[in-house]
Amino acid sequence: MSSLSLAGRRQVLADLVPGTLVRDLTLVAGGAVLTGAAAQLIIPLPGTPVPMTGQTFAALLVGATLGMRRGAASMLLYLLVGAAGVPWFQGGTSGLSGASAGYIVGFVFAGALVGALAGRGGDRTPLRTAGTMVLGNLAIYAFGVPWLMAVTGFDLATAFDKGVTPFLVGDVLKTVVAAGVLPLAWAAVSRFRKED
Repeated sequence: MSSLSLAGRRQVLADLVPGTLVRDLTLVAGGAVLTGAAAQLIIPLPGTPVPMTGQTFAALLVGATLGMRRGAASMLLYLLVGAAGVPWFQGGTSGLSGASAGYIVGFVFAGALVGALAGRGGDRTPLRTAGTMVLGNLAIYAFGVPWLMAVTGFDLATAFDKGVTPFLVGDVLKTVVAAGVLPLAWAAVSRFRKED
């Protein structure tokens, strides 16, 4: 395209929207949609009112890839839209009631925490990524377990037994996957930048 045609070009309405704003809004919405889709991957566990889903893994990955502000905003959007009635919580449910709702509230804080740690390099090596994911899971449990206690009347030991213990093996597997995927993604980005 010649410089003459560029000079004569006029703006359209879309040109007035800053690119970073559009990008950020798209990423925030995309992270919420990814989490909603992952929530439909359900493994019912016997003896607990909380099913294992893919949404926890998605929430942690969204936080790590989007950073603190966008990760928290994405999880807040997921929470608010689901609370308002969009059926994208586990099993196509909506609303903030039931045994699992506290974990969803925890996603907002985990998204912020994991995003902040990733912003400081917490997703660049397998060991750092594992630590970041463990802390993100702890943030989710910090909200999920008290909510579970309030909804069910469980004492702390029972809530821990039903709301944490059954998920530990899955948490380890998710952490191992994240500890492999995120550093590999950074290595690929680094290699691509060197080739440019």
